[in-house]
Amino acid sequence: MIKIGVLALQGAVREHMQSVEACGAEAIAVKHKEELKEIDGLILPGGESTTMRRLIDKYDFMDALKEFAAEGKPMFGTCAGLILLAKNLVGYSEPHIGVMDVTVERNSFGRQVDSFEADLAIRDVASEFPAVFIRAPHIVEAGENVEILAKHNDRIVAAREGQFLGCSFHPELTEDHRFTGYFVEMVKEAKQKQLV
Repeated sequence: MIKIGVLALQGAVREHMQSVEACGAEAIAVKHKEELKEIDGLILPGGESTTMRRLIDKYDFMDALKEFAAEGKPMFGTCAGLILLAKNLVGYSEPHIGVMDVTVERNSFGRQVDSFEADLAIRDVASEFPAVFIRAPHIVEAGENVEILAKHNDRIVAAREGQFLGCSFHPELTEDHRFTGYFVEMVKEAKQKQLV
C-alpha cells in the first residue's frame, strides 16, 4: 500500500488524511522531517502560507522538502500549499520550495468573506467538481511543461507539472475524493517507475 504524507504543521491536515484514506492509501501526518523518508508522496495543505513558511523554517524542513522533490516523489499543494510549490510569487522576490514552474498570486480571489464554492471541470478528473475557495491564490502564469487542469473565470486554478500538482481550492473540504484520487494515482505511477 502506498503511503501519502500530509505536512502537519498547519492547515486542514485531518481532512486531507481522511480523503487519502477514502482513496485506499495510507495517510501519515508528517511532523518531523525524518518522516519524509517513509512516504511515497506528500500533500502540502491549505492554511496560511506565511505561517507555514515560518514553521517549515522553525522545524528545519526546507532542505528535506527540496530533497524529497529532487528524488522525483510527487507533491500536491492545495491553496497555501500551491504557494509553497510555486517558482514565482507575485510581489515576492524569493519562492518557498520553488519547484513548480508557475507564477502564483496570493489571496487573488479576495479575503475570507469572499470565500465561495464553484463547480469546476477538471481535466482527467471530473466534469463537475465541487471546489471550495477560501482566500484562494491563483496561477497567473504557467511554464510550457505545465498542464492546465482547471480554470475558474479564466483564472488557472489547478495545474500539473510532472510529479507536482497544485490547486487554488480545498478538495479535502468536500465529500468528493476524486481529485485526491488523481494524486494517489500519480504517486502509484511514480512508485512503479522507481521500482523498475
